[in-house]
Amino acid sequence: MKKEIPEYAFKYLVKTPKGGTIPKSFSEIASQKVLRLHRQLPDYQPTNLVRLSKLAQSWGIGEVLVKDESTRFSLKAFKVLGGSYAVARLLCQKLRVDIENIDYNYLLSDEVRQRIGQITLTTATDGNHGRGIAWAAQQLKQRAVIYMPKGSVRSRVENIRSHGATVEVTDLNYDDAVRLSCRMAQENGWYVIQDTAWEGYTEIPLWIMQGYMTMCTEAVSQMSQEGIRPTHVFIQAGVGALAGAMVGYLVNKFQDNPPRFIIMEPNNAACILASAAAGDGLPHAVTGDLNTIMVGLACGEPNPIAWEILRDFPSCYISCDNFVAANGIRILANPLGGDDAVEAGESGSVGIGLLDLLANNPDFGKLKQELKIGPNSNLLFFNTEGATDPENYREILWHGKYPLTVI
Repeated sequence: MKKEIPEYAFKYLVKTPKGGTIPKSFSEIASQKVLRLHRQLPDYQPTNLVRLSKLAQSWGIGEVLVKDESTRFSLKAFKVLGGSYAVARLLCQKLRVDIENIDYNYLLSDEVRQRIGQITLTTATDGNHGRGIAWAAQQLKQRAVIYMPKGSVRSRVENIRSHGATVEVTDLNYDDAVRLSCRMAQENGWYVIQDTAWEGYTEIPLWIMQGYMTMCTEAVSQMSQEGIRPTHVFIQAGVGALAGAMVGYLVNKFQDNPPRFIIMEPNNAACILASAAAGDGLPHAVTGDLNTIMVGLACGEPNPIAWEILRDFPSCYISCDNFVAANGIRILANPLGGDDAVEAGESGSVGIGLLDLLANNPDFGKLKQELKIGPNSNLLFFNTEGATDPENYREILWHGKYPLTVI
């Protein structure tokens, strides 16, 4: 049953995971195929796994680890992992070759251009996914047309345009921008590279989700080198593609004893929580403007591929207010002595903001107890983006924008 802590505009659902069939698409074999492609991309290197030892000690927790994607390919976000893998798979499909049997440089060759010509990729985005697609198109000498929802921040628009893409900011919300992208693709013979799925469109969204596994593959390897195994994994969700991929990979990796998964969403776009709370096993959409500072999570319709995983394996689903993400930004940017600072954007910081409530606010003590978080817990978080909206980032840090206001 869904519960609330109304003073904080906070909702959650804790349950015992029912488990299910381990998703083979996110196996170790599949993850290594993805990693092989990513290692061939220009300037590839694993992003840092930041170990916040002083914070963990102060808050009475075993380990707090943050996989920091703010430096990924200098694009400030993880999304390029999914986009680059999906575009490479699409080109291989058109060439009728297996991605395991080609080198990335071959996809850049004149031979490939002669065989398939220049294709146009299109997608809808709040920012990071679109930039990843634009970057991949630029690298592979293809064309990209990107649609963005109303209210998109200028810096995110210009970042996408910097890679040579055509960008149109619409007067639509995210989900309607997706529909516009699909319609334009049908009319013009373009290829939709979207990180959500629907009936008849599942192959490319699956490739995108598989691309995200590199982030988790790196994190598990980095934790293993330190002799650490995660007991809890906090994952933010928009359509659920990232969360589904991380959960899918980790239940494959730790089949004997998977960690507890906590799924986090903004209040106005909590479609995964709504689906879990419905209790009928089906994905459910939420509607409206989906307004939140966590714009990368402002999605109202679950990815059905991801939902099949997120329905069965998480222990907790949470929706929260803007102040949680803002507090996470401030905490990560101002670490305790000895810990490294992390530049986290609004969609990347929500996990640490939530942990602050769980560790330090007595109103959240019951939830902390239900999640079994304590001195022996090893908590893994994903900072999925850096300061992709620099002006808002400064307002949050310098002037305390989006403070906690208890109702």
